[in-house]
Amino acid sequence: MNENGEAKTGKGICLSRLITINDHLRLARLQKKEINFKIVVIGDVGVGKTSIIQRYTSAQFSSTHKATLGADFAVKTLEWDEVTRVNLHLWDVCGQARFGSLTSVFYRHTAAAVLVFDLTRPETYNNIVKWLKDLRQKVQLPGGLRIPIVLFANKGDISTETLPPQIDDFCKENDILYWFITSAKSNIQIDEAMIKLANAAMRNHENLQVPLLTDDVIKLSEETVDSQTQRNWKPCAFV
Repeated sequence: MNENGEAKTGKGICLSRLITINDHLRLARLQKKEINFKIVVIGDVGVGKTSIIQRYTSAQFSSTHKATLGADFAVKTLEWDEVTRVNLHLWDVCGQARFGSLTSVFYRHTAAAVLVFDLTRPETYNNIVKWLKDLRQKVQLPGGLRIPIVLFANKGDISTETLPPQIDDFCKENDILYWFITSAKSNIQIDEAMIKLANAAMRNHENLQVPLLTDDVIKLSEETVDSQTQRNWKPCAFV
């Protein structure tokens, strides 16, 4: 007990002081500026999109998943700094062809994207071109700039022998920021990849005044973007 009759908790701080500090911290969390980014996760059926999102947002993995119908989403909250909280809305877009006509709806307000292929099924890498073309035709940032994209070579816990040797060149030619060997099952490089993607989305938001998820400003177009005039070259790297 101190001279005021207050119970102390450990050395140098009393219970009432601790409660006051906790109240301030709680108030600071409530007063943080919140920024929302929508990130679409796209690729063929069965490449592991749902497992990647589940691993990243809830630190869980399940070997049994039903195929996503249409789209689903989950949220990952990042305490970015002392005054900013970033909410990543990860959209799990169905890979079935019959939902292809709806991608322009699913892509709406997208600030960044993850392309996923399955290292155990090489044909899913070949289809990345289709997914990338569809995304680029339908989503642009203000001013016609491209959204940041990372590429996941998923199920790397099973095998990496089928890793395409041309993946570096593919990323550079298609303005993909980074590629990663990932595994939802073994939790390989997913957190690192998402932080890099979130950083890219934040830079766009700060430097280009990219609208937030709630703003209906992102341009959606069915016209093909001129890749020569719109290309914004950035280094592609395996991390």
